[in-house]
Amino acid sequence: MTPRVKEILSWYGADNPGTLASLSRLLNHGRLAGTGKLVILPVDQGFEHGPARSFAPNPPAYDPHYHFELAIEAGCNAYAAPLGFLEAGARTFAGEIPLILKANNADSLRDEKDPDQALTASVENALRLGCCAIGFTIYPGSAHEFEMYEKFRACAEQAKRHGLAVVLWSYPRGSALSKEGETAIDVIGYAVQIAAQLGAHIIKVKLPTAHLEQAAARKVYEERRIPIATQAERVRHVVDCAFAGRRIVIFSGGATVMDEEKLLDEFRAIHDGGGFGSIIGRNSFQRTKAEALQLLGKVMDIYAGKAGQ
Repeated sequence: MTPRVKEILSWYGADNPGTLASLSRLLNHGRLAGTGKLVILPVDQGFEHGPARSFAPNPPAYDPHYHFELAIEAGCNAYAAPLGFLEAGARTFAGEIPLILKANNADSLRDEKDPDQALTASVENALRLGCCAIGFTIYPGSAHEFEMYEKFRACAEQAKRHGLAVVLWSYPRGSALSKEGETAIDVIGYAVQIAAQLGAHIIKVKLPTAHLEQAAARKVYEERRIPIATQAERVRHVVDCAFAGRRIVIFSGGATVMDEEKLLDEFRAIHDGGGFGSIIGRNSFQRTKAEALQLLGKVMDIYAGKAGQ
């Protein structure tokens, strides 16, 4: 085990040996093994956005096995998906890639100002499928946020008791926020802090903009001159909001961007700002496999600190 991975595991001193072993599996797998960086393939979009919107741009992606193969061939740290997709391939690919079971999901059949998620899988499902972690989504800013926090607490407590790691998608959204506010730097920083306080081991958020949503927060940012002008500065601030960088923060790959250089600039900013990596879905599986493998290889080179990337 590398000194960097040992350092990261030391931040989770309240966890049992099983959970630390699960975190170690994530950090010691794939092309970035031992670096402390993560690139994870998530494929919950079929549930969240619908199959045609998600997979029609690259039809082989309708097949659940395609995503296992993509994650394995790319050298990702892990593959995350809802229950059905994991059940469709867990036996075939057992032991080849660490798995993260997405335990709650939502669909897009209704346009809700205050979104919520349903529990769609259990810790028992994760254990049966050989997963090393569960994934969970919360929406800070939604009218349902407190109920989601309580559901997560219960699910995370059970997962940790059984030696699983916990990955929390913390996505500000709801009637309390403007659309611009969903990715505002003060709101994203707050979402990371909430996730860390709820006990998440790994926190996933969207890349923040320089917008400041809350008047009270704007006053502090301006008075203290917190650096948020560049994307790398904003990433650094978000990482600081996760217990001064003592919790793993990874960033969403977002909607598909076909301008590869523009996309790679985002990953460079995450690396330069001290982010721990990315969870890249649509920008991976909506490309052809050859294009996705090439892109993911470049992303991993950036996080590995290879010159010229």
